[in-house]
Amino acid sequence: MGAKHVFGEVPVLPVVVPLGGAVLVVALWHLHRQRMLSASRAAVALALGVYAAGIVANTVFPIYLDKPSSPTRWTQFLNLMPGGGYELADAAMNVCVFVPLGVLLSLAAPRWPWWRVLAAAAAVSLFIELTQYVTANLLAGGHIADVNDLASNVVGAGAGLLLLAALSRVPIGARLLARFRWCEPQRTHQSTRSGSPALPWVSPEALGSSQGRGRTESTDCQSCAWSRDCRPRHERRRRSLPCRQRRARGRT
Repeated sequence: MGAKHVFGEVPVLPVVVPLGGAVLVVALWHLHRQRMLSASRAAVALALGVYAAGIVANTVFPIYLDKPSSPTRWTQFLNLMPGGGYELADAAMNVCVFVPLGVLLSLAAPRWPWWRVLAAAAAVSLFIELTQYVTANLLAGGHIADVNDLASNVVGAGAGLLLLAALSRVPIGARLLARFRWCEPQRTHQSTRSGSPALPWVSPEALGSSQGRGRTESTDCQSCAWSRDCRPRHERRRRSLPCRQRRARGRT
């Protein structure tokens, strides 16, 4: 009887370890393909893999393949009443569990607006609740689907998003986070006269009279939504711009 119970339970590690490894490989491949692979960004990819494995291990398991038949209704494992019988300790735990997800999503997708990060976190939480509902009815899972868990998880992701946004407002924190964010400043240069050098990260308005001489240059710095890591380069370019304009006038 004991051996049957042991072999009837689905082991956790053979499922979650390959899952975490797959998430890590896909994330590293994406970083390599976008030419953004670095040690700090690889650490974020590793954190994503570990987090995915941990979430599945703690929210889906245990499950059993030898679940005995019972007349239990499916509605027994579903709670759609907000606040109904929901303890404060459970709410705090669910909030804390999803704080890392808000941070990791903001680092891995820094150009996403806040509502998209929350929507992604809500989708992950909804998938977990649906999985718990199915496994509770079919595989004797030890969890139920609860709408309060969904709300607490979204609040936790929002807390992680706000924490990262507050840290990015501190100069030291912004420089540190820039190492972990999956984005690079992108440059675009346009010139109507061949041979004329473009000034990177300088707005067309700052070019002044250079546009009147038949040369138009437009640049764009697409940096992170929460990061100001390229601002010092902006300022250095703007300070050196008048000297370049004077040299350009002297050559004409």
